[in-house]
Amino acid sequence: MISRLVLVLTLLCQLPSAYADAQPTNERQYTFSWQFQDESSLSPRGGTTTGTSVKLVTEPSAEWKALQEPGLSSFERDRRAILAMAGEYRATFDFIETAGFVTAYKPNRPYRSWGTEKVYLVEDKGTSIVLQHLLVMSFVGENGKVEGPFVTKHWRQDWQYEAPEQLVFRGNNTWQRVKVPADRQSGFWRQTVYQVDDSPRYSGVAKWQHLGNYSSWSDEDGWRPLPRREYSIRGDYDVLIGNNRHIITPTGWVHEQQNLKVKLDKTGEIAASNPALARESGFNRYERIQDFDWSEGDRYIQASKPVWDAVRDKWQRLIASNEFLRLRGSPDKDNLFIPLYQYAQEVAESKTPVPAAEISKKVDAAVQDYLARDGKNR
Repeated sequence: MISRLVLVLTLLCQLPSAYADAQPTNERQYTFSWQFQDESSLSPRGGTTTGTSVKLVTEPSAEWKALQEPGLSSFERDRRAILAMAGEYRATFDFIETAGFVTAYKPNRPYRSWGTEKVYLVEDKGTSIVLQHLLVMSFVGENGKVEGPFVTKHWRQDWQYEAPEQLVFRGNNTWQRVKVPADRQSGFWRQTVYQVDDSPRYSGVAKWQHLGNYSSWSDEDGWRPLPRREYSIRGDYDVLIGNNRHIITPTGWVHEQQNLKVKLDKTGEIAASNPALARESGFNRYERIQDFDWSEGDRYIQASKPVWDAVRDKWQRLIASNEFLRLRGSPDKDNLFIPLYQYAQEVAESKTPVPAAEISKKVDAAVQDYLARDGKNR
C-alpha cells in the first residue's frame, strides 16, 4: 500500500513528458521562449518517461456539434460548453515565465509534462455540473516492456450557475467564503477547482462567451496556492495571483493561465517591498483520443465512489459552516491527503462492501485532521 502511495506522489510531482509516437529531440525548441538565454539552462523540466502511443480523434466530436446547434438558449449553450470538457484525452501541460520583476532576474526553467486523462461527468443537476479528472497512464520501460496502467485521482472542477457565494484563497492555507457581488450573478457561472483530495484550491466567476464556433470562459485575477510543479522545487514565493480561460475546440479544449508569482508577509498580506517575482503563462491542451483502455480508471471511479462521495460531502459541510477555513498545512505538500488516498484504495480493493456508516466515520476523521488547531476556523 505504501509503495503505491509513493508512486502516486511521484506521478503527481513529475508527470511523464513524452509519447512513444512523439519523442522530443534536442532540436525541438519552444516557439515562445527566451531567445537570448542559454538554451541548456532553460531546457524544460518535467518527467522523462515514455508513454504508450495514442490515437487522436481528428473529426469534430459529438459534444462540439451539440454546442454548435442553432437556436439554443444562452444557458443551454453554456451547459453544453461545460459538458464538452468531459471525455478521454491526451493532456499536455506547459508553463513558462515570461517576465521578471526582481534585480538580476533569471527565468526559471519552463515546465512541460503530459498525461492520458479522462474527465468524468460525476454530476449534472442542470445548474450545477461536477467534472472529475483521472489519470490513467502506462509507461514503456528501457527494455520495451509496458508497465501499468497506473490510476491517479487528479483535480476536480465544479460549475454552479448564478452562485450567491464563492470560496476565495487568502494565503497561508486559508480560504474565506464570500458573497458574489449582485452584478456578477445573473448569467454568470462559478467554477471551483479542488485538489486531488477534494480539498479546495480556487474559484472564479464569469460569463461564458459564444461567438459562432468560439466558446470560452475567463475569470478575473484571484489568489491560489502554489501547485505541486512549483513548491516541489522552490520556496521563494507564497501565492499565485492569476486567471484561467477555458476554450472549447472541435476535438477537445484548452486551458490557459496567466499567473503572477507573489510573496506575502507574516500576516498574509502582499509584501510591502518587491512582492512580485515573475509573470508566468500556462497552456494546457486536452486532445481527444480513441481506442485507449480506460477500464482500470473506470473500475477505480466506481469502486472508490463511496469514499470520495463522503469526502466531497464532508468538505462541503465544512465550507458551508465556516466563513474561514484554515488547514494545518498544504494538503499535498504536507502529505495530508495520504490517509484519504490509502483508505479509498482499501475500499476499492475490498472483497465485501464497506458499510456507509463506517466510511463516513473514517472520512470525517481524516478530513477533520486537515484543520488548523488554533481555533481560526469560524
